[in-house]
Amino acid sequence: MNDSLHNEYPPGSIESRDLEHLLHPNSNLGLLHRDGPSVHVKAKGVYLWDNQGKQYIEGMAGLWCTALGYGEEELVEAGRAQLEKLSYSQLFAGKTNEPSVLLAEKLKEMMPFDAGRIFFGLTGSDANDTQMKLQWYYRNLTGSAEKKKIISRRGGYHGVTVASGSLTGLPPFHRAFDLPLQGVLHTDNPHYYRGHEEGETESQFVERIVNNLEELIISEGPETVSAFIAEPILGVAGVIVPPNGYYERVQSVLNKYDIHFIDDEVICGFGRTGNAFGCTTMGFEPTTMSVAKAISSAYLPISAVIIPEFMYEPFVEASSELGNFAHGFTYSGHPVCAAVALRNLELMQERDIFGHAARMGTPFQDRLATYRGHPIVGEVRGAGLIGAVELVPDSAHRTPFDPKDGVANYCMARCAEHGLIVRALPGEAIAFCPPLIIDDKQIEELFSKFDLALADTLDYVRGLK
Repeated sequence: MNDSLHNEYPPGSIESRDLEHLLHPNSNLGLLHRDGPSVHVKAKGVYLWDNQGKQYIEGMAGLWCTALGYGEEELVEAGRAQLEKLSYSQLFAGKTNEPSVLLAEKLKEMMPFDAGRIFFGLTGSDANDTQMKLQWYYRNLTGSAEKKKIISRRGGYHGVTVASGSLTGLPPFHRAFDLPLQGVLHTDNPHYYRGHEEGETESQFVERIVNNLEELIISEGPETVSAFIAEPILGVAGVIVPPNGYYERVQSVLNKYDIHFIDDEVICGFGRTGNAFGCTTMGFEPTTMSVAKAISSAYLPISAVIIPEFMYEPFVEASSELGNFAHGFTYSGHPVCAAVALRNLELMQERDIFGHAARMGTPFQDRLATYRGHPIVGEVRGAGLIGAVELVPDSAHRTPFDPKDGVANYCMARCAEHGLIVRALPGEAIAFCPPLIIDDKQIEELFSKFDLALADTLDYVRGLK
């Protein structure tokens, strides 16, 4: 074995076997082999425990997804009952199953726009991959075969398949993967703090970057641009909340050129931002929507693409010529996943989870705001139960840390040491996204642990000088 892959864990331990057998997603593999994996063994509510017995408060809802927290017996029972009744069924060739139909009905009932049809997948990545294919399919069927390009944003995150990875606007997801695909374009990240020019107000910043978007459309040819895709609040980019007026201006430009608005609600959907969906919080109306993650609180993998009826009608009309609508997955509409997702959404309504999350958003955002003015915090941002602090060498200036110093990663490690799970994101940001069931006392526990980690990080930064 390569010496760099050697590990010091006892033979037969789960850590040693992990390092010998797994290829970890979205991980620094060099650091993984140096430091080893963290092994989680159980979880309940907003807490997890590792194999050393250490307890952590969950500050990231897993990967932005465990909305109802861990160990929810109602969801366990929904999965068990469906496994016993019908463990698998597919939607190919006109077959169906009751959980898929009921879930589709529930989603349409919840949508903040005129929803027509629901397509089920497994992940946010495949949902946005599907979005891209459906745009191409629709334009081909409606006499607009040149209108195929998709505009995303720098810093946006939309998945890791070849198509959705191309839509993602973060360099690590492109480097050495030969992405993005031709026909995927990227426009400005709407991050005022990091992107504004000296002396530029928020409204001037919005005007400039939306003008850049329109100029991109014109230069490419409006007749070649099919859709614009956006997360209401950019998650993996560092929890970027676009300025007031941004989406209103963007929507006006898209409408002007007959460009569809794909709303990626994979992180923001189902109560995260203080409303049922992020588009409501941020004030825009989508053409189509992608959802995943909190749709099932991550108890089982499922995603959905929601399209309007006007897009679906040409699909039906084309059947006489093309035959099958030849897109779908083995697990599209998996009855167990659909049953768990349906019960999850029912519980959210029965327990007023969206209302609770909105109420808890006030103490959460208030506590987050206390970090403004901290010596190494440049910006604090968020909405509802999602937020971030951006770490900088001096809070009075926007000059970023050298990524080689690993300040955000150090802070994340110190959080773990103090029993808090957070995530370090691009731009040296620390993100928070707890389960929606968190209460005010647990919010204070979360930030009290972060206080300790931030103090440790301040000492670390002072040692860099």
